[in-house]
Amino acid sequence: MTLEAGVAIVAALAAGSVALLGFGLDSLIELASASTILWLYTGTRGDFHAAERRAQQLITVCFAALALYVTFDAITTLAGGSHPHTSWPGVAVSAGAIVFMPLLARAKGRVAEQLGSAATAGDAAQSWLCAISAAAVLLSIIANAALGWWWLDPVTGLGIAGLAVREGREAWAGEVCGDCAPLDHR
Repeated sequence: MTLEAGVAIVAALAAGSVALLGFGLDSLIELASASTILWLYTGTRGDFHAAERRAQQLITVCFAALALYVTFDAITTLAGGSHPHTSWPGVAVSAGAIVFMPLLARAKGRVAEQLGSAATAGDAAQSWLCAISAAAVLLSIIANAALGWWWLDPVTGLGIAGLAVREGREAWAGEVCGDCAPLDHR
């Protein structure tokens, strides 16, 4: 995730791409989400349910931060008419995420179901968001390169922000990704 985030963010800044930057920031947030889950299950927690809830809330804050930043960046880009450049490293990193993130999301979802952990399910949802974002980013880069549809990049960024809001609300409520059963978040 660290490599994915680094390549995507550097490529996004070089290309001026809102969608690719949103994808890169999502990768950083996914790393924070996974770290939160590690925190949840390492060491002893006096009140597991309180720690579980705190982990859900931290994951939700990450989704909200992504949504706010990408929305602001997309609106600013659309209003200013800023055209992103084609990013071949962005194509490579997003294509890789399309392949590997669904596999990771399914594995995390199975672990979430076995543990009965809404926070872990939120982390799985973060991996699904990464895969969906990667597909949208790849489409926007190719459409911009082939057809000159520069506006699709910030529009894709807005779509990523919308997905982040939805996933954040579900993580807060203790609901989970499509591969998992709803969990009681107490």
